[in-house]
Amino acid sequence: MKITVGMEAPDFELKSHQEDWVRLSEYRGRHHVLIVFFPLAWTPV
Repeated sequence: MKITVGMEAPDFELKSHQEDWVRLSEYRGRHHVLIVFFPLAWTPV
């Protein structure tokens, strides 16, 4: 599914830097969400 500007993001779950599982839906409607990905040393990013 392609996401475009203004479209609501689909729900997903990721492990936080504190090793907790976090779902986007836990924050929907309550907070602004900023998602940051840190590439690992072996990734080509």
